[in-house]
Amino acid sequence: MIIDFLYFQLLIVILLIMLFASMFRILREYERGVVFLLGRFYKVKGPGFIILIPFVQQMVRVDLRIVTMDVPSQDLISKDNVTVRVNAVLYFRVLDPQKAIINVENYLEATSQLAQTTMRSVLGQHELDEILSARDTLNADLQRILDQSTDGWGIKVSAVEIKHVDLDESMIRAIARQAEAERSRRAKVIHATGELEASKQLLEAAHVLAQQPEAIQLRYLQTLTEISSDNSKILVFPVPMELGKILQKMSTETQPDDADGPTQMT
Repeated sequence: MIIDFLYFQLLIVILLIMLFASMFRILREYERGVVFLLGRFYKVKGPGFIILIPFVQQMVRVDLRIVTMDVPSQDLISKDNVTVRVNAVLYFRVLDPQKAIINVENYLEATSQLAQTTMRSVLGQHELDEILSARDTLNADLQRILDQSTDGWGIKVSAVEIKHVDLDESMIRAIARQAEAERSRRAKVIHATGELEASKQLLEAAHVLAQQPEAIQLRYLQTLTEISSDNSKILVFPVPMELGKILQKMSTETQPDDADGPTQMT
């Protein structure tokens, strides 16, 4: 009987120790405790040393640090009927532990599902070119919509970043052909612009040379100097029709002087 009584006392002591141990909790700086009193919300406690009444009060821990959540790849159809696969990363944190525990069953799962559906609906309203090039604008739209939707859960969405946009192999080839055609178009436009500017400069040079036609001879002499530096055996040098007119004009100007000379001698 005495041994049984000792065992009973030992059991009572162990139960009391366990009971007292369950009363004390320690919360870290980034943690908060949502305390319920007989099933009803009591208050939010923490951080530090917390005392709870056993069997009367229960506490749920909430982490206030920023959560990095990977949004799984989603198959969607863009506005121009192109099938793409997009995934993203979501950054959020709990601002109100009371709402995060009471208003939603599992705020992590709820936020993940909301991010997936929102990404499909938002990106489906844009064309493929916008999805590939205007990521900053799309990220801002996703962040704004998710932040408004999760406000009632006590969650603040700080950023949404689209990571990868996977395309079908045939679509990749089509985009490559489109990029090549775009580069060819730009090259032609640049070449045509250069020709236009060169023609304007040549027109101005022609006006200057027209004021003194003999100046064109200096240009031809300079051209000959530049060509002579080449060691090629064949030399092609075009002679414009205007050069013949200039020579004819110079010869007509010298003819009266020749006619006056003999007259003076006789």
